[in-house]
Amino acid sequence: MDLLTANDRQGAYPASYYAATATPLDPFPTAKGAIACDVCVVGGGYSGLSAALHLAQAGMDVVLLDAQRVGFGASGRNGGQVGTGQRIGQDDLEKIAGLEHARALWGLSLESVHLVRDLIAKHDMACGWSDGIIEADHRAKFVPHSHAYADKLRTEYDYDLIRPIDREEMRSLVGSPAYHGGTLDMGGGHLHPLRYALGLARAAQDAGVRIFENSKVIEVKNNANVTTQASEINAQYVVMGCNGYLGALNDTVATRVMPINNFIAATAPLDDPRAIIRGNHAVADSKFVINYFRLSDDDRLLFGGGESYGYRFPRDIAATVRKPMSEIFPQLKEVQIDYAWGGTLGITMNRLPHFARLSDRVLSISGYSGHGVAMATLGGKLAAEAVQGQAERFDLFSTLPSPRFPGGPRLRTPLLALAMIWYSLRDRL
Repeated sequence: MDLLTANDRQGAYPASYYAATATPLDPFPTAKGAIACDVCVVGGGYSGLSAALHLAQAGMDVVLLDAQRVGFGASGRNGGQVGTGQRIGQDDLEKIAGLEHARALWGLSLESVHLVRDLIAKHDMACGWSDGIIEADHRAKFVPHSHAYADKLRTEYDYDLIRPIDREEMRSLVGSPAYHGGTLDMGGGHLHPLRYALGLARAAQDAGVRIFENSKVIEVKNNANVTTQASEINAQYVVMGCNGYLGALNDTVATRVMPINNFIAATAPLDDPRAIIRGNHAVADSKFVINYFRLSDDDRLLFGGGESYGYRFPRDIAATVRKPMSEIFPQLKEVQIDYAWGGTLGITMNRLPHFARLSDRVLSISGYSGHGVAMATLGGKLAAEAVQGQAERFDLFSTLPSPRFPGGPRLRTPLLALAMIWYSLRDRL
């Protein structure tokens, strides 16, 4: 079964709040016949759009292919949180990569957020940026570590935009009895993810990128020849940004990046939204099966919660999300849900991005593990640099350990499902 169409119609965005509140682009043509270019980019999400934009701005002839619509996948469906750092903390990253490497990756994470903000401003994207991300601890025993981590970033990384939050302040900022403290990082923020993706597509098109939709790639050869259902693209280089929708396109990446499904619901506009999140910050909690939420521009609660590991989304996504939402906000137990949707993202074993050289002429960037709005945007820029012969920054990611999932593509899903069931049970203890 193909994840591109397992839960969605061909050529159509899902019926999400984001799709209902974004101005769509006119459809791009389907790739047909023989096409030549300098670089072929596979995937029209943040990674691919950013790579294409930066390559075109450098004067290269770029073709971008998407099997559906630009921004169709995780880039147009996610929680909209734009965070600093990597998906794992600097403590763990220092153990994996060493102090110097970890510091360089921290610097790139800050650059990734600045890049998003700069692109929004430069290309006049109306995607509703708001400052601040709250990390909320659902266990009191986690709070001392969170506060110590904020202190570490301030003292060891010279990062002064994060501060600790105690239980009393957390209750004033987030109208839930579920949290005991945490941190507030004003260096991050949140936005409308589909409007941002479409803004990147407009910018790429204006820069001269030839964008083709409904053009599913069947094969990418090591010599940078790309085959779709109706075309052959002869390129000098290929950048693959397929993430959770890679399918069987490349076994090397598929053993290290696997798809999981995540779900979001949008409530009806709330009478008193600031009683839910006072400062209009985004919130993510400390559960392994994470809950994340924020307010929309029109005062809805956008709440993400629940995961699945097969191909199919649950029959009733609203009910799936309502359960954790009601646990966090009992006062919203009966609130009307106007939209509910699912999406597929790509995760790695160690939750670090997977950047790879598949050949001298083919690069892959994916595996952002739910931390991809900023990092995927930067990943595209770094891939563009590598194509132009400046690979030092790309290699800060490509040289990170990238363990395979046990069992390979065939057995990884049931094994991960068993592990996630265990962790979800641990969240309740």
